[in-house]
Amino acid sequence: MTLDPALLSAIASPRRREILRLLWNEELTAGAINAAFPDVTFGAVSLQLRALAKAGLVSVRPAGRHRYYRVHRERLGPVGELLEQMWADALWRLKVQAEFESTRRGPRPRQTANRRQAGLPDAEEEH
Repeated sequence: MTLDPALLSAIASPRRREILRLLWNEELTAGAINAAFPDVTFGAVSLQLRALAKAGLVSVRPAGRHRYYRVHRERLGPVGELLEQMWADALWRLKVQAEFESTRRGPRPRQTANRRQAGLPDAEEEH
């Protein structure tokens, strides 16, 4: 069996694989997909969706002001089964988070919000 290089290129990106995971069992709007990536702009998510659509891995359905995306599992063939196994693995999820952090561009989020959520004082308050 020969795999399409465009398909392999499309799933090489950790963000694209995460988008596929989000769409695996349900159709979602571009806005809902973007909400799953709080550190990424809507435009960046849109580019990833476009790459997946160009590879034939997702389809888009416009409905009013929204665009709904759905994954084409059959297009992935046996690679889809491999992805499902990876997504079920807790270590895989940790690896994806590390990849997201290492490929993130732009300013890093401030630690103050994270410290507040953990019930810790702000760094400025500690001094």
